[in-house]
Formats: sequence, C-alpha cells, structure tokens
Amino acid sequence: MKYRLNDKQLELLKKVAAVPKAFDATGAHSGVLWALRQRTLVTTSWATGRQVVTLTADGRFYLKHGKHPKEVEEEKQRLKNDPAQAALAPADGPELLTRIRESNGTITVPGPGPKTRARWRAAYYHALHHGHVPEDCKLRFNGRDKGDVIIRLLDEAALKAAEPPVIPAIEVPDQLPTKPHALITRTLKALGRSKTTVDTRDRADVVPVHVSRHLADRALRIAHVLITEAERRGYEVTTVTSHHRGEETHQLVVRIGIHEYPWEIAERTAKVPHEPTPQELRDHEKHPWNRIPKYDHNPNGQLMIASPHRDAYYRPSYSHADGARWVLEDRLGHFLRDLEERTERAEEQRLAAEQAEAARKRNWYSTLRQAREAQITQHRSVIIAEQATNWRLAQDIRAFCAAARQADSAADWVQWAEQYATAIDPLARSLTAPADPPATQQALQEYFGRDTYAHAWPFDKTGQWTLAADTTQAADG
Repeated sequence: MKYRLNDKQLELLKKVAAVPKAFDATGAHSGVLWALRQRTLVTTSWATGRQVVTLTADGRFYLKHGKHPKEVEEEKQRLKNDPAQAALAPADGPELLTRIRESNGTITVPGPGPKTRARWRAAYYHALHHGHVPEDCKLRFNGRDKGDVIIRLLDEAALKAAEPPVIPAIEVPDQLPTKPHALITRTLKALGRSKTTVDTRDRADVVPVHVSRHLADRALRIAHVLITEAERRGYEVTTVTSHHRGEETHQLVVRIGIHEYPWEIAERTAKVPHEPTPQELRDHEKHPWNRIPKYDHNPNGQLMIASPHRDAYYRPSYSHADGARWVLEDRLGHFLRDLEERTERAEEQRLAAEQAEAARKRNWYSTLRQAREAQITQHRSVIIAEQATNWRLAQDIRAFCAAARQADSAADWVQWAEQYATAIDPLARSLTAPADPPATQQALQEYFGRDTYAHAWPFDKTGQWTLAADTTQAADG
C-alpha cells in the first residue's frame, strides 16, 4: 500500500488532530476519509446520527514523523536484510550479463537497500566500462538512487527501429510575404481596428484567429505557412459552412481525403484569482445566491493551434501550443502529422465499418432467402397434405359407391358421390406444382423474424429474386 498522503488527505488529518475529541465528518470528502481509514490513521463511528472521526496512534505518529509506522518498520527490515541481499548481487560485469540473459533481458530488484543498490550499480559500471556489453546492444540501468533497480540489455537495432520517424520542421518566416495566401489576405482585411484583441472566428473565407493585437502578425505568419504546407501535401484548406439553430456557422478546415479537421489559432489563458468588483459585491449582497467567480482566465501571450471543438473536460480534440521547451512554430509539422495519423485511423475505422455493414447486409439477404424457402416449403406442405387427404377420401368414396351399387342403393346418390370423388381427387387431372405464395414484407415477416425494411426488398411482384447473384455469396459461403 502507498502510505504517503497527498495534500488533501494531510489537510483532513490535521483537522481531525486539531479537534480535542471527535471530528464531525459532515462535509468531508468521502474519498479522502476512506484513504485515511484504509491507512489506519483514523477511525470512524456514528454518534447522534452523525459520522465522527477519531485520530489513531498511527495518525499521531504520521503527523509527528511524516511517515507511517509501517513505512518505518519496512525500512528497518529492508536495512536489516541489506547485507544479505548485497551478497547475492553479481560480483562483476560478466556475471551481471549472464543473469540478464537468463532473465530474458531484464532484471528487476525491488526496493533494494543502499549496499545492495551499490553492488548492482558497481556490476553495471564494470560491464559498461570493461567492454562486456555486446557491440549491437545497450545496457540500461534505472533506479540509481531510489525505487526498484531495473537493468535491461536492449538490442540497439530494435531500439532504432522503434524510434518514431523524425518529423521535418516547417520554417516560419520573420515577415509575411508580399503576396501571402489568399486566406491570409482576406484575414488581414477582417482584423479590424481593435487595439486589444482580434477575433475573426465564425467568418467565411478567413483564418479563425482570437489573440491579443500584438500577436496577430505572428499568428498570421504561422497560419500562412501551415496552409501553404498543407496544400503542398495535396490537402485542401477551405471554409465549411453549416447551419445551427437557423444561423450559419463557418469553420476553416484541413480536408484530407474525405475527412475534415477544423482548426483555429487562439491565445492561451492563465487562471488567476478573481478580484470582485464593487458592483459584484453590491449585487451579491442583494442576491446572495448569485456566485462571484473565483477565477479569471487572462491571456498569457502563448499561441495555440487547435480544434475549436472541446471534450467534456473542455480540452480540444487536437492541439499544439507554445511550451517550456518549444514554440508553436516548431510544432507545425507535428500538427499536420497528427491530422494524418487521425486520417489513417479514421480510414481504418471507416473501412472496418463498411466491411461490417456489408457483412450484415449479406447476412440479412441470406437469412431472407432462407425465410423465403421456409415460406414456400410451409405453403407446399399444406397443399400436399390437403391433396393426400383428398386422394384418400376419394378412394374411400369410390369403395363406398361400389359397395352401395351392390346393395342396390339410391342410384342418384351414388352417382353424385362418384362425381364428388372425381372432383376432389388430385390425380383425376394433370398434377402440377402450386404457385408460390406472395413474397411481400408482410407475408415474410413471420418467417424472417427481423426488420424487413432494413435494406432494399429483393423480390418483385411475382416473387422472383431481382438482386445480383453474389449479394449473399460471402454469407452463404
């Protein structure tokens, strides 16, 4: 178990310790309280219908020493076993490499003591500096000062093959060219005269930019290079117009094949504490239920190129921005590469979805064929059973009539009976196969058992199959 507490857990533990008797847990975060209880730092009970928290001896020890007593005990045990564990460490580099090969290329020493760690580290350096590591391999050591010691023998060729390809940089000029891209030219005209911020979002045929005025030139230089590079790669950069609640909305997209990726250039913001204005304070006195914002989000001078769409946590679907180790200009190649990788995944998903839909469609038609066969079989079985019944009845009537004539019965009745036997006897006339039942959606629903309107109906009015012969071939196979 991880005994170290985070800030919220430590804060609650101090609150419990500050109360002379029992701390009222009303309002305490249940997850934080559960974490303290799992570590045996507090106990909980119910008093007068409320949950109360009491500090334990382990909790007092943690507040005094900054460690859980079990951590101290484990550390003592680790140091006690350290000499014995150190004696088990390899004596030199060759022995270390032998053990690594026996362990399939990786050795892990969980939480070693200082002597044990030093012995493993010495064996590592001996192998490294005395030529015991094979030329085509690399020896890696993790856990020099703390944590588990992990030593791995890696294939250098495999390491290089696993490295991601180098993404070429896209150079951004210090000034816009005399004749920039047409989208940039239109954006320059749309910037307006605002001296604080510029906002060209949701406008047709311009680059969506939302930055401080002094960053507008840099943003447009980045946009110019990104657009020209995307078009050089064969992609299309265009405005897509849609309608939302009766109003037109415009987005600039990079279109790769059939896939579109909207993007914009914006200035990042920094979260700072909000200073209530006098008007906000007066309004809060009149209407206490109206909350005063805790934070403001102020522009911080860092540019970001990102999707205008946000997820549930208000994060863009894809983005690159100025950071501590790079500027946005260095990430334009990565941004386009991200879009290309998204396109590859989207194509794989699209093809998989098409194949799955085609398989469902083939299965649907195959099942429909079987339903039609079952319908015809059922229809014919009823008719053949009726014909067999009538044939046997005709035979019985004829036998009856023969006996009746010998008994000198009424001639007119016997004559009618013989005529009736001839009328119902299916073998008294040419025997032909009956016509098939109608192949409509309603007629086949009983035998099909699925949605009969999911795909185009394959039967014509005469019940003949009208689709190509290979429609159900894969499913039937």
